[in-house]
Amino acid sequence: MDYRPLTHFLALAEHLHFGRASDACHISPSTLSRSLRQLEENLGVTLFERDNRHVELTREGQLFHTYARETLEQWQTLQRELMAETQELAGELSIYCSVTASYSFLYRLLSEFRQRHPRIEIKLHTGDPADAIARVQSEQEEVAITARPRSLPEAVAFKPLATSPLVFIAPRDGAAWLPATPEIPTPAQWREVPMILSESGLSRDHADTWFRALGVRPRIYAQVAGNEAIVSMVGLGFGVGIVPRIVLDNSPLLERITILPVKPELPHYDVGLCVLKRRLKSALIEALWAQLPS
Repeated sequence: MDYRPLTHFLALAEHLHFGRASDACHISPSTLSRSLRQLEENLGVTLFERDNRHVELTREGQLFHTYARETLEQWQTLQRELMAETQELAGELSIYCSVTASYSFLYRLLSEFRQRHPRIEIKLHTGDPADAIARVQSEQEEVAITARPRSLPEAVAFKPLATSPLVFIAPRDGAAWLPATPEIPTPAQWREVPMILSESGLSRDHADTWFRALGVRPRIYAQVAGNEAIVSMVGLGFGVGIVPRIVLDNSPLLERITILPVKPELPHYDVGLCVLKRRLKSALIEALWAQLPS
């Protein structure tokens, strides 16, 4: 049975944008369009109103949305029961993480998993960890490796993998603008320090909190997506950055960087798996989830 048209329909209903929906389904926009057109022909109704500027669900599309979601969930439940009978799992599992997480955690997470379940195909996508939970919530990804946010959404389950401190990093060769006594921070020392910070996410939240406590508005040299890019810019001498220590330890630029002994220290960074709670019913996700101790 081919349930891909339902998956394609739900992706477009979620994103209301052919480009983003096709990316989520790992197909071209033209393939997505053909799939939905065939679905509409089979149903005899129009599911989407679309033109060059926008996409909207029709009333029929809204009714079909409930059917499509429930059907896929029932299919996944049935797959789980059938695979439990044969004791052999098969299918695809999408995982999203940062580049650093891909070589810091994936081997430990997947090596035994692949031996136990060789018929499960892993679809790995990398990007900014700040986007991870949103991608899981929008069902672009089934599982993500990311930091636990200060406030975890109610619909999301999180299981820890590791803990890493957040650290201030600076060019090893030094610079005139570096604070003289970072262990005793003063507003005067930090006002003119060029900062390279994440655009969003947990590390940015902690950075903003730290500077507010100091009573300083940071001088932001650059806001970037991804911790690896922060390490690169600091290594080039552009400013001071804030990254998880695990990112720095796995960076090829480690020798160009020094850690500033800043006080007070930033909170630790809890890294783990996150999934939608209702998707823990999936046999594939449940198997991966079970790899980690509670």
